[in-house]
Amino acid sequence: MRIKRILAPTDLSKASLQGVSYAARLASSQKAELILLFAEDVSSYVPGEIYGAGVVASLLDETRRQAEVGIRKLRDRYRRAGLRCRAVLVTGQPSRAITETARKLRADWIVLATHGRSGVSHVLLGSVAERVVRSASCPVLTVRATEKRGRSHG
Repeated sequence: MRIKRILAPTDLSKASLQGVSYAARLASSQKAELILLFAEDVSSYVPGEIYGAGVVASLLDETRRQAEVGIRKLRDRYRRAGLRCRAVLVTGQPSRAITETARKLRADWIVLATHGRSGVSHVLLGSVAERVVRSASCPVLTVRATEKRGRSHG
């Protein structure tokens, strides 16, 4: 099986970027295209009735602008490194957006980081990675994000 396209979802957090880095190495070794995906989850925003529609719209615009800048920088970095790479921004519930984008773009693999939540945090927040694994139409590789601790210079 030849891998042609690898979808690497990211929220631009340090943890998710570990998954992107792994996906980039895999794409490089397979001479595959790397597709970076940022899924903006607007359902997590406070309704406009509380703060006013203008405030919420402004927040959404700023979040989208930051995501566009961040994912384009990431795309450009991988392109400079010689990878075929594109960036995609979508709006929607993350796990659904990831699986739908993978299907539409005919991704051969999805590579994403898992934050490793457990207990109450996992029950309350759920796991995007878990939902993707259960519903994706292609293989999913999860990368356990590790917390890199620096030395305290107290």
